[in-house]
Amino acid sequence: MTKIVITGASGHYGRSATDKLITMGRGEDLILISRTPGKLDDRVAQGCTVRYGDFDKPETLAEAVAGADKMLLISGTRVSARVQQHKAAIDAAAANGVQHIVYTSFVNVEQDNPAIVTVDHRETENLIRQSGCSWTFMRDAHYADAMILNAGPGFIASGIWQTSTAGGREAMVWRDDCVNCAVAVLTQDGHANKAYPITGPNSENFAEIVAMLNEIVGCSVRLVESDDDGMYAMFDAMGIPREPVDDQSVAGIPWNSDDMVSFERSIREGFLDICTDDVEKLTGRKARSVRQMIEENADFLKPQIP
Repeated sequence: MTKIVITGASGHYGRSATDKLITMGRGEDLILISRTPGKLDDRVAQGCTVRYGDFDKPETLAEAVAGADKMLLISGTRVSARVQQHKAAIDAAAANGVQHIVYTSFVNVEQDNPAIVTVDHRETENLIRQSGCSWTFMRDAHYADAMILNAGPGFIASGIWQTSTAGGREAMVWRDDCVNCAVAVLTQDGHANKAYPITGPNSENFAEIVAMLNEIVGCSVRLVESDDDGMYAMFDAMGIPREPVDDQSVAGIPWNSDDMVSFERSIREGFLDICTDDVEKLTGRKARSVRQMIEENADFLKPQIP
């Protein structure tokens, strides 16, 4: 049976992918890599192989990936600092018999997309293409979870959703749908050297999403249009760093403001207005909507109303 190595296996995406593969009876086929392998002690009992591996210590990765046929390369968290980390994993995979790399990329990584997150993904995709391994790029859209579950409670508590997107649209996607697509690619044939834009079912702007929040949760959030400088000022006031910091989370937001402000510009300029049915094509199930996420988490969101 094909052996699958998963990087960052103790993170949210990695844990979800592992759960799904174990449910499919693939536990003994999994090699789970983490720089904190103690967090994966429970996986050993489920039949998985757990190994130490650190993107920042390339010498640890050859042994970590040994014996794997496929790699799920889950992108690191440090925007603008990930390419060297990813290169270490890609080089280890190519030198140690991994045949196929499935990478969690980002929707629309074209050169002129102003979102700085696309630079890391674009360069990583190029490194994978040059590695000699076959590849599949899971070009995931903006996670609905990030805006509804992470940032949503703050919007509801303050009554303000500040944005510089100026009505720009995107098709936010459930992270769980993204994981389902990656698992499908890892366990099916026919996906070599293909890129899939993984999006939600509807392209929407933030005004429409605010209207859904107010309707479903019963809150009174107001959309406030700003510009890039205004967004930086808001994030500065929250204490959110402009550049990436490991394991940093402020007010439930685990990102940096350079990342978020350029992301909003990308939405504003239309680069993320992409909507596909690839979730259904890959998994056989339709992508879930932002509305459904709000509906299913209304009880979680309601206590945040002041």
